[in-house]
Amino acid sequence: MPLPIRTSRHLTISQWNAVSAQAPSHQHLHELAAQVGAALRARNLVLALAESCTGGWIAKVITDVPGSSGWFDRGFVTYSNTAKTDLLGVRKATVATHGAVSGEVVTEMAAGALQRSPADVVVAVSGVAGPDGGTADKPVGTVYLAWARRDSPARTDRRQFAGDRDAVRRQTVAVALQGLLDDFARNP
Repeated sequence: MPLPIRTSRHLTISQWNAVSAQAPSHQHLHELAAQVGAALRARNLVLALAESCTGGWIAKVITDVPGSSGWFDRGFVTYSNTAKTDLLGVRKATVATHGAVSGEVVTEMAAGALQRSPADVVVAVSGVAGPDGGTADKPVGTVYLAWARRDSPARTDRRQFAGDRDAVRRQTVAVALQGLLDDFARNP
């Protein structure tokens, strides 16, 4: 059953926890992206993305919104550890110590995207979408997200999503976008 489209208010992160086993519909993702665009435009801010497990899906949803070129600068798809290091400056030692799927890595991904773009706001994601690759500490469905602005430290979150590879990735896209909206509500 698809999640209802929210037009008058945004879902909070805790509400997303309650429905994390449901994959949001394409329409819901589009609505979230449009809300993010409106919030960025209203604040005269520009967004960049650093994606791993979503493979550019967040950028795809963002660029589905007409006029997104006015508030979206670029997306870095850094699926491999080498790409994270080469394109975003994630330290090899951070990956070796904490693993590619960690709060430390997404924090460095976000910092690297800010350093390598003119964006004001960044979202970074890395996770284990499955069906394999999980461990006891980081089972399939584990995703780390980071939201950062130039003028403040990154905020990170670890999520454990249910479902198949598509569902994990789809939920990651939704939480990444909703996290931006939540940040804007807390820090206009």
